[in-house]
Amino acid sequence: MIEAIIKGFTLGLLLAISVGPIVFTVIKQSLNSGLKGGFAFIAGIWISDLVLVFTSNVFTEFFIALTAYKNLIGTLGSIFLISVGIFFLFFKKIKLTAEGQQFLLQFRKRDYLRIFIAGMILNFFNPGIIIFWLTTATAFVDHTLNQRIVIFGMALLLALAADVAKVLLADKIRKKLTPRNIHLINRINGLILLVFGVALLWGLIFYNKANG
Repeated sequence: MIEAIIKGFTLGLLLAISVGPIVFTVIKQSLNSGLKGGFAFIAGIWISDLVLVFTSNVFTEFFIALTAYKNLIGTLGSIFLISVGIFFLFFKKIKLTAEGQQFLLQFRKRDYLRIFIAGMILNFFNPGIIIFWLTTATAFVDHTLNQRIVIFGMALLLALAADVAKVLLADKIRKKLTPRNIHLINRINGLILLVFGVALLWGLIFYNKANG
């Protein structure tokens, strides 16, 4: 069981420190929506991770079969990331008060639900996350059920802790940023999503040509 804990910690650490579009989007969402909005967003991400972990372990054979469609999954995910990136880069606006400060909406429960769902959708359509959990689930397929519960439970908790830290840090930073800086961060986040999407799509095209 100690081995399972170490593997889970390593897996969670890898997920926590990995640099991808979701990392910057968590920070951006926290800056735009405040502390509670940031927590709602990472809750959606965490639930989607939990669903992916559960289904990839319970329906291992099905997920192995999905590898035959990894190009389609990657293409759809890339298009989604590119679309979101274009929105944040060119169309996302920040509302200002009469004093020129960032205007934070008085969020209602349904607004937090909307942010929660946005986190889920963005994570579900991130091909990197799908491939990550699919690969790890098949890599640990020979482990016992208890060992896999420890491995993936530890990984999910560590990833959640890292996201909570990002939200708390973003909330502290937000209080010191001007609306202009937050707008710039939104555009940078959009550019990052766009670049990741284009790079992934280009990689899939290049891979298919090389193996065609």
